[in-house]
Amino acid sequence: MKLTDNVLRSFRVAKVFRENSDKINCFDFSPNGETVISSSDDDSIVLYDCQEGKPKRTLYSKKYGVDLIRYTHAANTVVYSSNKIDDTIRYLSLHDNKYIRYFPGHTKRVVALSMSPVDDTFISGSLDKTIRLWDLRSPNCQGLMHLQGKPVCSFDPEGLIFAAGVNSEMMKLYDLRSFDKGPFATFKMQYDRTCEWTGLKFSNDGKLILISTNGGFIPLIDAFKGAVLHTFGGYNNSKAVTLEASFTPDSQFIMIGSEDGKIHVWNGESGMKVAVLDGKHTGPITCLQFNPKFMTFASACSNMAFWLPTIDD
Repeated sequence: MKLTDNVLRSFRVAKVFRENSDKINCFDFSPNGETVISSSDDDSIVLYDCQEGKPKRTLYSKKYGVDLIRYTHAANTVVYSSNKIDDTIRYLSLHDNKYIRYFPGHTKRVVALSMSPVDDTFISGSLDKTIRLWDLRSPNCQGLMHLQGKPVCSFDPEGLIFAAGVNSEMMKLYDLRSFDKGPFATFKMQYDRTCEWTGLKFSNDGKLILISTNGGFIPLIDAFKGAVLHTFGGYNNSKAVTLEASFTPDSQFIMIGSEDGKIHVWNGESGMKVAVLDGKHTGPITCLQFNPKFMTFASACSNMAFWLPTIDD
C-alpha cells in the first residue's frame, strides 16, 4: 500500500493508551517497526507492541527521570537522557532493566540525542553549548564540539554525516570521519525571534532536513544547498510548546501535531496541506512519528494513540 493524499486523509485513531499520568516527552519506533517505546515526565518508560496494539511493559527511572529515549540497534536496549539530578546519558537493557553503561560529560540538560542508523555511534547536544559524539561500547566521549549556542543535531540516513542546528539560525553539516576539521557546509538562515529550533530530522532519502520549532511554523530545507523549500504553518501553538515534526517513511509528506490535538499533514514537494486529522488528544501533541515499516503512526500527549488508514487506495 502506497501513501497518497487520500490514504493520509483516511487515517483514524485505532487505539488510545492511558498508561501515563504526565506528558509523554519522547517516543521511538524500533528499526523493525514492531515496538514503540515512550518516555514520560512521570518518570516511566512504556514499551508497546505495535502488531498486537497493546502495552507490553512499564519500567521506571524515578531517580533520574527520563527524556529523549532512543532505540539502539539491539531491539532490547535504549539510550536516554535525564531530566533530574544530572545530565548523564544512560544505556539501558530492557530485558533485565539494568544499566549497561553511563555516558557522563554534559553539564547542562541534554536537548538532542540521535543514534547512528548504521552502527553504535550516537550524538548528543546540550544546553552547555556542546555536541558530543559517543560509542555505545565506551563511556568516554569520542568527540566534542563547542558551539556558540543551543544545539539540535541529527544523523543523516546513511550515518555518514550529521547536521547541527545552532542558535536557531545556523545549520552546520559535519562529516563523521573528519568532524574535528569543522563543518563542510554552513547554511545561515533567517533568524526568527518568535521561536527557537527544537529538533531536526533528515528525510529517509537524505535530500531534505525538517526543522521542528516551538513556534507556529516549521521550515523544510534542501539538505545539499540549505535553501528553504517550504515553511509550513497554520497549526495552533500559542504556548510555545515543543512539537515534534516528522517525515513519512517515503519522504513525501510532513506531519506535525498541535496544541489543540489536531495533526496537520503537508505534501513536501508542493507544500500544500493535504489533511488535518483530529486525534481527540486532551493536550498538545508533543510527539508524532510514522512507523518505519508498517502503515501506521503514533501521536502522544499524556496519552498514546495508534493510527491506521481506513481505505485501501
